Amino acid sequence: MRPATLPRARTRPTRSTRSTRSTRSTRITGLALTAVLGATLLAAAEGPATAGTTSAPVAAVAATTSAPAAGNRREDPPNRVTPGNFTGYGFDQCLAPTQAAMDTWLDHSPFLAVGIYISGDSRACRDQPNLTPAWVRTQLAKGWKLLPISLGPQASCQPRFPRYRDDFKISPFRGKGRYPRAREMGRDSAKSTVVDAQALGIVPGSTLWYDLEGFDLGNTDCRESALSFLSTWTTTVRGLGYVAGVYSSAGSGIKALDDARVQRPNAYVLPDRVWIARWDGVANDSTSYIRDDGWRPGGRVKQYRGGHDEVWGGVRINIDSNYLDVGHGSVAPMERHCGGVQITFRNYETIERSHEGYTDRPRKVRALQCLLTEQGFYTGKLSGRYETPTVRAVRAWKAKRGFFVDGRFFRRDWTALLSSGNKPVQKIGSSGVFTRRVQRAINASDIGVKATADGVYRGVTADTVRAYQRRVGLNPTGIVTAATWTKLQAGARER
Repeated sequence: MRPATLPRARTRPTRSTRSTRSTRSTRITGLALTAVLGATLLAAAEGPATAGTTSAPVAAVAATTSAPAAGNRREDPPNRVTPGNFTGYGFDQCLAPTQAAMDTWLDHSPFLAVGIYISGDSRACRDQPNLTPAWVRTQLAKGWKLLPISLGPQASCQPRFPRYRDDFKISPFRGKGRYPRAREMGRDSAKSTVVDAQALGIVPGSTLWYDLEGFDLGNTDCRESALSFLSTWTTTVRGLGYVAGVYSSAGSGIKALDDARVQRPNAYVLPDRVWIARWDGVANDSTSYIRDDGWRPGGRVKQYRGGHDEVWGGVRINIDSNYLDVGHGSVAPMERHCGGVQITFRNYETIERSHEGYTDRPRKVRALQCLLTEQGFYTGKLSGRYETPTVRAVRAWKAKRGFFVDGRFFRRDWTALLSSGNKPVQKIGSSGVFTRRVQRAINASDIGVKATADGVYRGVTADTVRAYQRRVGLNPTGIVTAATWTKLQAGARER
C-alpha cells in the first residue's frame, strides 16, 4: 500500500519523542478510554485467541458504538460487521473515494471490498474529507465490505519513514529482550485505532488492519521490535472486541509472522488474519513466502497488484488490487419459506387449472401459493391445488404488476415473482437472499442456462447473468444492477 509520495520531514523525531508516544492520535478521552479499557479487562480474563481464530465482540464495546445519542427520535440499526464472511475481490486507495465514485464502481467494477485508511499518524492521507460515519454506513448498507486500515509507527529499519515531523518509528530498544517500548507503542496504537474505528461506526467483530510496510528481515532488532509491537497491538485490538489483521509484504512482515508461528509459537501473539502484499498478478490467496497452512481457511487477503489506474463506469481511481477469502467465505444462510415449502426448482413450468392432457404440479403450486402469501396476495391454505382462491390471487398479482390478466401462470410470471423486492447490486462475492432471487428468476426465465440457487454469487452465476443480459439486450457485465433487476421483475425473457 505504497501511497502517493508526500514531502518528507527534514528532521527525524528525537529518541525521547519516539518513546514518550504523545502524538495527537493517541489522545483518548476519559469516556472513550473507560469504555475500551473496561472491555479490555473483560476480554483479557479469557486470554488471547490463537492465530487464525476470531474473538467474539465484547458487549461493553458494542454498547458504546451502537447506542443512539440522547434525544434521537429513532435508533438506527447498528452497522454490520465488516468484512464478515467473504470471498471475492477488493481494492484499496489512500483517500476514501467520493460517494459518486463508490456508487459507480459498485455498479461497474468487479470489486466488492474496499480498504480505507482510518487511523495512524504515518498514513499519507491524514485528511479524509469523504470518510465520515455516514460514508461508512452508506457503503455497508449498499453491500461494500470495508477493510479499515491503520498506518502508525513503522519498523525501525524502514527507510521511507518517518513521513512527518510528528510521527515516528517503532522503538528498537531491546531492554531485557522483550522490547518494552515497542510493546507499549503497540498497545497505544491499538487503542487509538479502536477509538477511530468506533467514531466511524465500525462495530466490534469487524477486522481492523495494521499496515506494516516492508523492512529488512535480517535486521534482528528491527524485526523483533516490529513483532513485539504487532503482538501487543493484536492483543489489545482483540481484547477490545475486534478481529486483528496485519498487512505487510510477503517477504518481510508476513514471512516474519509465519516463521514465528512455526518456529516460536509461544513468543508472540499472532494476528487473526494476514493481508499479504505479493504483486504477482495472480488473484488468489497463495504465496510461496509462507507455508500453506498459515491463516487458512478464512484468514488471508492477498494484494496481488500494486498501484495502477483502473477506470470503471468512466471513473478513474489509482488502486491496489486484492483477493479476499475471510471468515467462512461468501456463504448464504439457509432459507425457510412458509414453514418449509420448497420454492427452488431447476424449472418453473406454466401453472393452470387441471384439464385433460395437463399434468398437475402440486409442489410448484404450493411454491406459488407460498410466494403469493409472502407478498400479501393469497390467504388460503397451501394445498398444492390450483383452484379458485389461488387463481383469484394470481389475477390480482398480475393486475398489480400491469401484466395481461388471465388465470394461468407463465414462465414470465415466475421470473417476475421470484425476483420481486429490493434491487441491491449483486456480483461475485455477494451472498444471501438477493443472490438466490437472481438465481431462481433466471432459472425460471428458461433461457438455456441454469444457476444453482445456493445464494452464493460465484463465477458460474456471473456467467449465467451475462447470458441473461445478452438475451434481454443489456450490456453483459455479469453484475446485477438496477437495469437487470428491472428486466427480471418485468419478466423479460428476450429483447
